[in-house]
Amino acid sequence: MNVLNITEQLPLVDESPLDLHVLAENAQHAAAAFIAAGTATNTVRSYRSALTYWSAWLQLRYGHVLGDAPLPATVAVQFVLDHLARPLADGGWAHLLPPSIDAALVAAGIKARLGPLAFNTVSHRLAVLGKWHRIKGWDSPSEASVLKTLLREARKAQSRQGVNVRKKSAIVLEPLQALLATCTDGARGVRDRALLLLAWSGGGRRRSEVVGLQVSDVRQLDADTWLYALGTTKTDTSGARREKPLRGQAAQALAAWLAAAPAESGPLFRRLYKGGKIGTSGLSADQVARIVQRRAQLAGLEGDWAAHSLRSGFVTEAGRQGVPLGEVMAMTEHRNVTTVMGYFQAGALLESRASQLYGGPPPAEVLSNKPEVEAD
Repeated sequence: MNVLNITEQLPLVDESPLDLHVLAENAQHAAAAFIAAGTATNTVRSYRSALTYWSAWLQLRYGHVLGDAPLPATVAVQFVLDHLARPLADGGWAHLLPPSIDAALVAAGIKARLGPLAFNTVSHRLAVLGKWHRIKGWDSPSEASVLKTLLREARKAQSRQGVNVRKKSAIVLEPLQALLATCTDGARGVRDRALLLLAWSGGGRRRSEVVGLQVSDVRQLDADTWLYALGTTKTDTSGARREKPLRGQAAQALAAWLAAAPAESGPLFRRLYKGGKIGTSGLSADQVARIVQRRAQLAGLEGDWAAHSLRSGFVTEAGRQGVPLGEVMAMTEHRNVTTVMGYFQAGALLESRASQLYGGPPPAEVLSNKPEVEAD
């Protein structure tokens, strides 16, 4: 068949031809649906929150609605200057967001408190704006070289003034033991102990991964070993099941929870109600964070604790105990070595001989026999 004459073989259809250079409206909606369905719930929530903030700020600052036209790079630059604090010559700090707009954003519940935003928050909102533009098929203002230069210099300026990115406290072995020691309050304690040990010993699982586990995802291998299966995660969206081991106390804690809350199907970790009654609905990601914070408070631990403390703590403790980085990443499923190295190296350096070269002042007899040295 002559390909050039294929049109002669096609039947007529009652559809208007599409423009090669413009995506049809229904195709835009379909593409957006695919993106939403393939994005983690927590990520979708953070995107929605960021775009809500952009819409409110644009309306108050420019009288403009986030809608059918791309934003220029100047708007992104203004956003940075409005929200990042810059050091002043007199030692103070300033940002350009007018106080009246700042107060209006707080009053509307869109902004948590008055004042500048953290560098990471500003960076995240710029990234969301960039993704929104890319979905629309527009050039992203977040990619402008002037903006990237401004962010780089702003970060250096803040670092020189002692403003550093705040990280959650890492739950290494000792804090973990303190948390577990509080898990003596009946069914709640049994559940929390199993959750904490699975999240920590099982490779520093994210809270979304913990609440996503189903009863069907775990199986006992032997008396001292359980396996649990991960599906779609933040770093692996293929959906292929990957089994991870639970050994020792983590395996025993999981067995105890399943004995206390037997179920053939449904969420692995479920909500509890008054009187220790075990429900059928699963925990939310926020509830995992609250469990960590509640146990830390009961243990009397000082620090900024969150669900991520389990993940960072696992990596840090692995570094302390000299576990090879490749084995750690096989458990955590980090894809970016740079991300995991910060925690791993911090732990490794705690046990490094290089940090213990100086063991204290020399003995008195050595000092008494010290040769004289000429002054500089």
